[in-house]
Amino acid sequence: MGAGAGVVIERLRQGLPGEAVLTDPDVTAAYARDQAGFCPAGTPGVVVLPRTVEQVRHVMRTATATRTPVVPQGARTGLSGGANASDGCIVLSLVKMDRILEISPVDRLAVVEPGVVNADLSRAVAAHGLSYPPDPSSWEECTIGGNIGTASGGLCCVKYGVTAEYVLGLDVVLADGRLLSTGRRTAKGVAGYDLTRLFVGSEGSLGVVVRAVLALRPEPPRPLALAAEFPTVEAACDAVCRIMGGGGGVDGGGGEPAHTPALLELMDRTTLRAVNDLTRMGLPETTEALLLAGFDTPDAAADLAAVAGLCKAAGATEVVPAEDAAESELLLAARRSALVALDRVKGTTMIDDVCVPRSRLADLLKGVAAVADRNGLTIGVLAHAGDGNSHPTVCFDASDPDEAARARASFDEIMALGLELGGTITGEHGVGLLKKEWLARELGPVGLELQRGVKQVFDPLSLLNPGKLF
Repeated sequence: MGAGAGVVIERLRQGLPGEAVLTDPDVTAAYARDQAGFCPAGTPGVVVLPRTVEQVRHVMRTATATRTPVVPQGARTGLSGGANASDGCIVLSLVKMDRILEISPVDRLAVVEPGVVNADLSRAVAAHGLSYPPDPSSWEECTIGGNIGTASGGLCCVKYGVTAEYVLGLDVVLADGRLLSTGRRTAKGVAGYDLTRLFVGSEGSLGVVVRAVLALRPEPPRPLALAAEFPTVEAACDAVCRIMGGGGGVDGGGGEPAHTPALLELMDRTTLRAVNDLTRMGLPETTEALLLAGFDTPDAAADLAAVAGLCKAAGATEVVPAEDAAESELLLAARRSALVALDRVKGTTMIDDVCVPRSRLADLLKGVAAVADRNGLTIGVLAHAGDGNSHPTVCFDASDPDEAARARASFDEIMALGLELGGTITGEHGVGLLKKEWLARELGPVGLELQRGVKQVFDPLSLLNPGKLF
């Protein structure tokens, strides 16, 4: 800490309740990192848990006055090290700011604090016949503030889009403690630069979100899903292209209409085995890829029947539609558990988040298999296949230096492959610490220079989440 730990802590206590300032090293250590298993983390100097906007402003004024770095945190479910502490920092945990301030059915919006859990918001707006579509796999734990920080996605992005498309306005505490309001409550608005979108995905590096105005949609019917088994991942990816592109396969031909599933998820054989080991669900382990497709349309059964035909045309060996919404939810529960299941394979995982054009998804998965063979490692693949966002997950023993080095090499090879295929290094997990070297490669020198310039405008002392992004 720039002014000494004791001085900083004393100044923090002048504007925060005693219970909101944590200094016990055994307690603060629990706030040192997110769920990225292979990223360095420092030792926090202090952890603060404010409950009001004014308390957050006090924290940032104190940080600026004492030149102390601040690491904003939500539920720490992130997978890129974006919430990891730096040595001596103030960890600013926003989980106590967890109120839903307003739900407006007429305006179809909700106003929330950043610590609101995604699933809690979904349940609250459902009571009004509305929905908040972004649904990360960790939706029962992750917070809206964290979702905004990483511009997170989820299983339903293929139809409903990602977090950025639902954030209408923000209240943000800047590095010097000033309070900035961005955006709007209206359905339309183009006044000035879009600062709201700038903060979405900024990983706490430009300011601290303390309130969000979120767009809502009418609640759709519960989705009906099917599971299709494929003898190769290439065949499964062909089915994805047929479903999204109009039924003619990867060459773009055919005369059938394209479909808009509410979800279109892929799990490879390695992932299926891991999920079975964890959940005992009895998923098919003899298949090379399982595709889950779901529809929440008025005639979901007819949509599923059409997609079943496309899957069979692409080479599916078996297509099993769920009989009802409850059975569909079991399939989705299996998919949501996949990352946790893969983490148990070797004890540590590095989770890639490469997004490529749908037409190149098969090339990515073939390349990932080659990377696994070349490095002698287990790499499970799960994907939001409908939007080309895959999560190749490298499983390894972190206590084995050689295996850990091969894991890092594999991770980097997969990111390089994603860029080569016209994709991006992150579709929804963010850059954090894990991918900062790769961000520069994707942005290029001009893009990197301009982004650093934006950071300088908002945070001239580089106090907010230092060492992340770039």
